[in-house]
Amino acid sequence: MSVWITEAEVVRLMDMKGAIAALDHGLALEAAGKAENMVKTHAIWGGHHTLHAIGATFADEGFVGTKTWAHANGAAPLLILFDSHNGSLRAIIEAFALGQLRTGAISGLATKYLAAEGACDMALIGTGKQAMTQLAAVAAVRPLRRVRAFSRDGVARADFVARASKALGLNIEEASSVAQAVDNAAIVTLVTRATKPILASGMLAAGTHVNAVGAISPERTEFEPALLSRCAAVVADSVPQVQNLSSEFMQYYGRDEAKWGAVRPLSAVVSEGRGRPAGADLTLFKAMGMGISDLALGIEILRRASEQRLGREFPHPQLVKLFA
Repeated sequence: MSVWITEAEVVRLMDMKGAIAALDHGLALEAAGKAENMVKTHAIWGGHHTLHAIGATFADEGFVGTKTWAHANGAAPLLILFDSHNGSLRAIIEAFALGQLRTGAISGLATKYLAAEGACDMALIGTGKQAMTQLAAVAAVRPLRRVRAFSRDGVARADFVARASKALGLNIEEASSVAQAVDNAAIVTLVTRATKPILASGMLAAGTHVNAVGAISPERTEFEPALLSRCAAVVADSVPQVQNLSSEFMQYYGRDEAKWGAVRPLSAVVSEGRGRPAGADLTLFKAMGMGISDLALGIEILRRASEQRLGREFPHPQLVKLFA
């Protein structure tokens, strides 16, 4: 039998700290050569609608799989897990909440390794669908005393501050500009749909860690590329995807392979157990989204579902001969 796990069950089975721990384990496996990403692919129709597929292999763990979704005024992503030994279908997991958890958790994991130990003042730029989990993830790894949030829509910003303050129990303030939000902040998370740089290098105080999460395709840009010149550590979840899809990185590093050597995978940082160099000016983590992240969470969710007897079993697909 295979199992179908719903959105409600995902939320019941996985919290942010659990998601960060699952990613920590998954990236350690990647560093050891025991997990590998499938190249992300997508197709476009109607000018702006998109069909996506990402995936990964965790062969020694017994799983391979893909996450796929169509974005057309909404989305219904599904994570499909197969047995790595015989190709059988293990599970289908409704993956909207899972995607939000892994997108937040990867920033939390990067913050755990790259932000200063005493960092407690955060700026959140962008208050859309991913903002709550981004904030929750940083709060899971650092004791935040103050958060300043900014987005262009004042009404949406005020609504987010009210909801997030109640949901997370944090001291959250509205900022009137990006510059005001990031002033002396030790942690800055960008999660916007900006197409022009909104964060300038000169806005950031020495010692800041930046999570750049929103710009995952070439037409989007959140920070000015010159900011990278101040970074003592530049880290990405997937270096190949940054090379192919991040306009900020492509503008700064160009086609110089030697310069690209400065960009390290987060898995290497996790494997070493440390990431922030002593006396670092800035550090930056760039998240693009990768299959290893989705599968790391999906495998743990399936394990917990099995323990708690959650999920709906359904018959495994059976082969039928086309010709007798």
